Amino acid sequence: MKKAYCVATCSTCQRIMQDSNLIKKGYAYQNIKEDKITPQQLDEMKDLIGSYEALFSRRALKYKSMGLKDKKLTEKDYRDLILQEYTFLKRPVVISGKKIFSGSEKKTVAEVVKLK
Repeated sequence: MKKAYCVATCSTCQRIMQDSNLIKKGYAYQNIKEDKITPQQLDEMKDLIGSYEALFSRRALKYKSMGLKDKKLTEKDYRDLILQEYTFLKRPVVISGKKIFSGSEKKTVAEVVKLK
């Protein structure tokens, strides 16, 4: 599988997609704001990365506004929150075969750019 999950209006996602040329490399693209991720897709991501927490973005504005930073969240909580609100998915998520990359850290982006 070669797929990228992003938000079309996110400048960071746009930059990473452009720098990595994933579309030209044959990666399918899903704008999760308009085409929400399914429970099955999220479970597949979790199986590759190891936990829902690893896919969860603490940078989302709703993380603080919902008071989540003061709560102890479980894996079920992370899963439910990501499915309820697309901004809780650490973006972009890029799947290349059995490898998965999530987020915009420099090290992660450098690996995504190298993908074929």
